[in-house]
Amino acid sequence: MPLTRLKAPSFDFDAIRSEFGLSDGFDPAVMKEAREVRDRHADSRIDRTDIPFVTIDPPGSKDLDQAVHIEKTSNGLLVHYAIADVGALVVPGGALDTETRRRGQTYYLPDGSVPLHPRVMSEGSASLLEGQTRCAALWTIELDDAGEAVAWTVTRATVRSVARLDYAEVQAGVDAGTPHPSIAALAEFGSQRAAAAIRRGAIDITLPEQEVVPEGRGWRIALQPRTAADGWNAEVSLLTGMCAARIMLDAGIGIVRTLPPASSEALEALKRTASALGIDWPTGASAGAVLAGLPADAPSTLAMMTRATGLLRGADYLAFDSAGNAAASGESVEHSGIGAPYAHVTAPLRRLSDRFATEVCLAVVAGTSVPEWAAQALPELPAMMRGSDSVASKVDRACVDLTEAHVLSNRVGESFEAVVLRGAEGKREAEVLVSEPIVIGKCQGEPPAGESVTVRLTQADTDSRKVSFDYSPVTA
Repeated sequence: MPLTRLKAPSFDFDAIRSEFGLSDGFDPAVMKEAREVRDRHADSRIDRTDIPFVTIDPPGSKDLDQAVHIEKTSNGLLVHYAIADVGALVVPGGALDTETRRRGQTYYLPDGSVPLHPRVMSEGSASLLEGQTRCAALWTIELDDAGEAVAWTVTRATVRSVARLDYAEVQAGVDAGTPHPSIAALAEFGSQRAAAAIRRGAIDITLPEQEVVPEGRGWRIALQPRTAADGWNAEVSLLTGMCAARIMLDAGIGIVRTLPPASSEALEALKRTASALGIDWPTGASAGAVLAGLPADAPSTLAMMTRATGLLRGADYLAFDSAGNAAASGESVEHSGIGAPYAHVTAPLRRLSDRFATEVCLAVVAGTSVPEWAAQALPELPAMMRGSDSVASKVDRACVDLTEAHVLSNRVGESFEAVVLRGAEGKREAEVLVSEPIVIGKCQGEPPAGESVTVRLTQADTDSRKVSFDYSPVTA
């Protein structure tokens, strides 16, 4: 089904900022600290500017948390992953520390972000910008010839990125047979790690993700392009997070991201959906393996992936102290979507918890005590991150909903071709993906899941940000 574009009229997203209490500005005391950051561990860092790191981020990004280098060895692969060492720059208990705890993370809106840290720091002195020497937490991870991690460590280092790449550039280089030398093994790494994920029972759900992008003086809805390079790069972060979780769990102190196993009811519902859509589910195959084998753009795949989101409910954060109390209390430390324990450590410029988890890992590996400022914050972090994650999700949805309503505001009553992502279930309305313009909306009636249908637009209200459709089956 071709995906076309339609421009929305000019408007901004200030009302959404106000609704959620988001401000781009910082108090003078916070700005002063951000302008004057210094590396408190400068004297103890190792110099690894010899490693030709590259960054891989969306075009235009300046808050660069991560830089990567991958090389082949006689036994497998060696990954070097440099993460901005924010913990060395933020003064514990200072104005900047206090403000970042209040914000929790960076919030992204179509007309600009609301950053976790002042831009002078997150897009300047702390960012792993091309050609700049920066302080970093340097992860070194050894993999065997099957892509399984066999050894890992992290230390404070100085690093330098030699190139700033985006996903399309990385993909084009691989496709042309001319990848950047620093990541010549990225595709091999990504394929190995994807296979390892299936062996772990991981579940990767790939659904169309809407984004609002500028077009002239207005806005349009687009589907986020996802190349194979996106997935390969994500696997580097996932691998690092898995190593970090293992370090903290073995030491009995830290914070991990958790997700409970899918319920038997959700799994059976997915199997029924597969049967209804004519999708084969071999005996003994995991949900992750079945999903990974589906054709990318088939309408039935979209419906199957939508149903599979029911497998991944209840994501949370779990902090535990030096006695491992929370982990020992019976709470699961697993992330079922990844198929292993996992922690956030790779985006400290944009997410609060990463700074503290990284600090724990650095201390444990160095054989030193976890700094008091990091240890004392751990019990508070889950609630902070839950709150900010909830706000981020609502802000994303509100921006898309507002743009959809503006795009469609003068087309109520028209008919559109759509793919049914989810059929109606009890009081829950069906969900459809319209291709022109790109809209995912609720649909009254009982359209059949996984099929292409014609729907009629019944509501496009810019005040409530609600868009809805109606389906009436064609009768002979």
